[in-house]
Amino acid sequence: MAKIVSVEILQADLKPKVKRTDAVQAFELQETPMVRITDADGAVGTGYSYTIGTGGSSVARLLDDHLAPLLIGREADEIERIWPDLFYRVHATTVGALTSIALAAIDTALWDLRSRRTGIPLHRLAGGAKDSIQLYYTEGGWLHLDQAALVEEALQAKARGFGGTKVKVGRPHVAEDMRRLSAVREQVGDDWEIMTDANQGFTLDEAVRRVRSFQEVGIAWFEEPIHADDVRAHQRLVASTSVPIAVGESMYSLSQFKDYLQSDACSIVQVDVGRIGGITPWLKVAHMAEAFNVPVCPHFLMELHLPLCCAVPNSRWLEYIPQLDLVTTEEIRIENGRAIPSDKPGLGIEWDWEALDRVIVHRSRHGGR
Repeated sequence: MAKIVSVEILQADLKPKVKRTDAVQAFELQETPMVRITDADGAVGTGYSYTIGTGGSSVARLLDDHLAPLLIGREADEIERIWPDLFYRVHATTVGALTSIALAAIDTALWDLRSRRTGIPLHRLAGGAKDSIQLYYTEGGWLHLDQAALVEEALQAKARGFGGTKVKVGRPHVAEDMRRLSAVREQVGDDWEIMTDANQGFTLDEAVRRVRSFQEVGIAWFEEPIHADDVRAHQRLVASTSVPIAVGESMYSLSQFKDYLQSDACSIVQVDVGRIGGITPWLKVAHMAEAFNVPVCPHFLMELHLPLCCAVPNSRWLEYIPQLDLVTTEEIRIENGRAIPSDKPGLGIEWDWEALDRVIVHRSRHGGR
């Protein structure tokens, strides 16, 4: 083992290449907190997380002021010891998004470092359950797109080998959502998946009403229909329909997923490594979901979720939303609509540091190197 000698905190701001809108917000900027950890042998691990436009500077300050200094002198491989120590150091701000996002940047850096030191790629180091994962396409289903554009995007995604497409729902009336979904279904056929996502935009009664209509077009799932805090409402929704109910991108602790699973309040877990606090808790959520016979279909961060999906046996889909190709030298490998994890040690992400330097808005260093 080798002790941590320095920690660098960065923030890179990445603009989406297309307009992204849903029922409650627009995704205008990916603030990307990054952590680079160097050990006494000179090995370096790089981790990251994200926001969708606000809070990035607060995450950087939390890392700088309260978390990064505690890493100096720690054994880099003691990840399961470091994670709770950091968690309880900032216990007054947990459970919360900013803390989980900050912890995720550190934890993913530690796993990257471990993977590089051992020479074992992350998908094998974390479990090695499979060698590829089916992709579905999200970038062509945003709420502002008109019906013709939705259909064209879906047809292009099918032609490229994707297994399905996600269509955002939450237009003012259910009839508008149905026209859009029906138009896509008519063109792609019955043997291709359509996922729907409401981004927590509905009340329980409206979610029940809409899912009864959505069921007619054979949707693969109904994602984030109600506010994520309301376990009981999701439980009642699950009981009202045969459509799978997907939750998880807006949950920030292991305990929240436990409550949903124990309450039969979801059918699909969409745990997000950047919001749950890193790879360490992500794997725990995935294995807990497996115990309940519930599949994992993670939200966003496809480059990092690719090896994690291939690490666990109950992963079903990987969401395709390209973003890091702006600041990496290699794109993920795709064959016949399936993503294949890198065999290189580390997270499987090759950063383009010259490109990153052009979008970095914060940089600080802790420790000696």
